[in-house]
Amino acid sequence: MFAKPLPGYTTAAAEGDVVVLLIGMRINHFRGVHHWLPVALAMPRMLRELGRDKSRGLLGHVLLTASPRTYYVVQYWESKEKLYAYAAAPDMFHHKVWGIINRKVRASKQRQHVGLWHEAYIVPEGSYESIYFDMPPFGLAAATGALPVESRGRRASDRFAHRP
Repeated sequence: MFAKPLPGYTTAAAEGDVVVLLIGMRINHFRGVHHWLPVALAMPRMLRELGRDKSRGLLGHVLLTASPRTYYVVQYWESKEKLYAYAAAPDMFHHKVWGIINRKVRASKQRQHVGLWHEAYIVPEGSYESIYFDMPPFGLAAATGALPVESRGRRASDRFAHRP
């Protein structure tokens, strides 16, 4: 099932602060498939877990490939508090996976087969711009809803004018 494009220019309907988390992995040695495949399979499971419980704070996500070696997810969160709460919750899959990864890294044999990374950005309300043209809702707009660009202002400077 494909999403239908919204005609014209649209923007994200995000209200309040949004946390953007980029999180991914890099396969450093393809031959070490038994090291990196479990890591690659963990993220979809975490995303399903979060999708079943919207109160955890994940608004939406986009899976991306940067190269044949590098895969990542752009995640949109309601707040840094909800992001950190999920990451540290002992009853959630992330906590279990992170413990396993840390134990294997300490065992040293797995080191350097797979690289892990994340970057988190807190985007204060009004300090972002998102423009989509003849697109279905994507990225932040898919996570928060889409609005006509004019609802945020005609010019880019207008859309950023209410920044704190």
